[in-house]
Amino acid sequence: MERKTFPGTLDSLAGIRQVVKDASLQAGLSKKAAYNLMLAIDEIATNIIVHGYEETGTEGPVDVLVEHTDDTLRVILEDEAVPFDPLKRELPNEDFFAKPLEERPIGGMGIHLTVNAVDEFNYEFINNRNRNIFIVKTSNA
Repeated sequence: MERKTFPGTLDSLAGIRQVVKDASLQAGLSKKAAYNLMLAIDEIATNIIVHGYEETGTEGPVDVLVEHTDDTLRVILEDEAVPFDPLKRELPNEDFFAKPLEERPIGGMGIHLTVNAVDEFNYEFINNRNRNIFIVKTSNA
C-alpha cells in the first residue's frame, strides 16, 4: 500500500487531491467516480485539518494510503487528531431536505456527501489514529 504524508494544514489539500487524482487515473475510474471520490476525500481531509487539528490547537499529519486491486480502489486517510467517527454523526434525513435552504441547520451535509459519493465508507480508530476508508469499485468490478 502506497503512503504519502502531509502536514495537517489547509495548504496540504492540493497535494492530497493530486494523490487521489493520480490514483483514480491509474485505477481507470470514470470521471464521475473520480470526481465523487475526490469530493469525499476533500470533505473529510478538510474536517480533519480544521476540526481535528486547528480548532483543538494541535498539529499532526494526514497520511494518504492508496491500494488498487483488480476490482477496487481503496484510499485511507489517517490522522492523529482526537477520535472522531463521522458515521456516528446524525446525517440529514427527509425532513432536512424538505426545508428551504435558509431553514436548514448547518453541518452534516459533507458527511452525507461523503457516504453517498463512494461505494463504501468506513471508519476505525487503531493505534491512536483515525482511519477514514473510502472504497470505489473500478470498471473491472
